[in-house]
Amino acid sequence: MSITITNVRAILTAPEGINLVVVRVDTNQPGLFGYGCATFAYRALTVRSLVEDYLRQLLIGRDAEAIEEIWQLVHQNAYWRNGPIENNALSGIDMALWDIKGKLANMPLYQLFGGKVRAGVPVYRHADGRDIEELCSNIERYRSQGITHIRCQSGGYGGGGFGLAPAGSPDGAASGVYLDPRGYMRATEAMFDTIRSRIGEDIELIHDVHERLQPIDAIRFAQALEKFNLFFLEDAIPLEQGDWLRELRAKSSIPIAQGELFNHPLEWRNLITERLIDFIRVHLSQVGGITPSRKLQIFAEQFGVRTAWHGPGDMSPFAHAANIHIDLAARNFGVQEWSGTEPPNSVIQELRGPRDALLDVFPGLPEFRQGYVYPNDKPGLGVDFNEAEAAKYPCEHGVTTWTQTRLRDGSLHTP
Repeated sequence: MSITITNVRAILTAPEGINLVVVRVDTNQPGLFGYGCATFAYRALTVRSLVEDYLRQLLIGRDAEAIEEIWQLVHQNAYWRNGPIENNALSGIDMALWDIKGKLANMPLYQLFGGKVRAGVPVYRHADGRDIEELCSNIERYRSQGITHIRCQSGGYGGGGFGLAPAGSPDGAASGVYLDPRGYMRATEAMFDTIRSRIGEDIELIHDVHERLQPIDAIRFAQALEKFNLFFLEDAIPLEQGDWLRELRAKSSIPIAQGELFNHPLEWRNLITERLIDFIRVHLSQVGGITPSRKLQIFAEQFGVRTAWHGPGDMSPFAHAANIHIDLAARNFGVQEWSGTEPPNSVIQELRGPRDALLDVFPGLPEFRQGYVYPNDKPGLGVDFNEAEAAKYPCEHGVTTWTQTRLRDGSLHTP
C-alpha cells in the first residue's frame, strides 16, 4: 500500500518566549507522521495560514515518500517563488517528510545522507558582556565546557535596546535601536585586543557584524581585525550589497562567513563558485528545508566552502536537529552555531537560565557534551513534540522592535 499524506497542520508555540512554528504531516499508515520546522518568528501567523489554508489541500492524497517531487510542487505552485514566507512553510513540510522517511527506514537521518564522517559536531556559542570583564569571564566559563569556538560581542552590534532617539538626533526622530557604526568599530577592535591578551590564541574567535556597516567601512573593519586571527567574520556586507564581497576578499585575508538572510540560490551561487566566502551560513528553514540545504552543502564542497549553518533561538528544535544530521554527514563542515540543549547544571545554564520548558515541549533534542553535540539516534530527526505542553506557551504577535534600527539622524538602517 502506498503511503499518502492525510493531513498537514501548523502548530505555534513559544516555550522560551520566541514564536516557533511546527508542521506535522500525517499519513494513512497508523502511527506514521513527521514533524518539521517552519519558524518565521516575526510572521508566524502568515506561515501558518499558508500551510493550512493552501498547502494542506495541495498535499492531501499525495505520496509521502516523494520528497523531491513535493518540494518542487510546493515551490512552484504559487507561481512566484522563494521568499521567507513560502520557504519556511515549505521547510516545515520538507523536514516532516524527511522525518517520515527516516522512520520508514528505521534510521536516523544522517544515515540516509551517507552516514557519519565525524562522531560529534563541534559547536560555537555566543559570549557577550556589559563590559570587557564580564565578557572575558563568560568566555572562560564557556571554555570550561569544552567549547573551542566562541562568538564575541560586547553591547550588541553597535546599538543598544529599543528606545527614544539619543541626544544629537534631529527633533522628531522616531524611536528605534540607534546605531553608532564608527564607535562600534573602535570598541570591537579594542575588545579583541583585550581578549587575545587575556585569553590567548588557543580559542577560535568569531564576530558577527550583522550587516550594520557600510561596505567600505566593513572592509576597513575586516583589515583592522586581521591581527586577531578570527575563525570568521560573519555578515560583514549587507545582503543588498553582495558585489562588495569581491572588494572585501581582495583587500583582506580574514575568513568570511555569509548567508543568514539568504532565500534564493542566486544569492549564494556566485559567492561559492568565485570563492568569495569561506563559510556558508544559511538558515535551513529560510531556504526551504533539508532538501535544498543538502544540495547547497554538496555544491559548496566542490569549491572548498565550508558550512556553518545558522542556529539561533528563533528556530525550532526540529531545525536544530536537521542542522546536526547534515553536519554529521558533511565532509565540508566547518562549525555549528548552537542554541539547543544544555548539560544539567552547566555554566551555560547559568548564563542563559534553565531550558526545561523547551525540553518538555520537544523531547529528544540532540545533546551537548563537552564542546560537541550528538544526536540521539532515533529514527528520522529524532525529536518528538508534546502538543499538550506546547499549548501552555502561546505565541505573541506584537510589533517587532529590535529590527527598527536607525542611524544618528533617525534614518532606518538594516538590522
